[in-house]
Amino acid sequence: MPKGDTFYTPSATRLRHEIERRSAAPLVWLHNSPRWLLPAAMALVFVGGLALSGVAGAALLTLLAAFFGWLAYLAWPNLRQGERAMRVVAVSVLLALGLLQSGVF
Repeated sequence: MPKGDTFYTPSATRLRHEIERRSAAPLVWLHNSPRWLLPAAMALVFVGGLALSGVAGAALLTLLAAFFGWLAYLAWPNLRQGERAMRVVAVSVLLALGLLQSGVF
């Protein structure tokens, strides 16, 4: 839990507050799920995205990039500069791999 009495980021914008509110239930579900489930699911989606060519592979990699982006957005206020950069790089690499899998390049 963040410091303070609330689950939400203090003095956040209305949009951020709404995203945090809507993210609370999925985050609690992820927290209560078995520890192996999330890494296994992410590995399957990643390998599937690389193994499948065309739109299917691109969609899986884009889905994984969106998931990482969502987690990065939620953690952003508490991250240091280097941690922020690594999250941007991870999402960018997944999106680039998705473009390569789509056959556009």
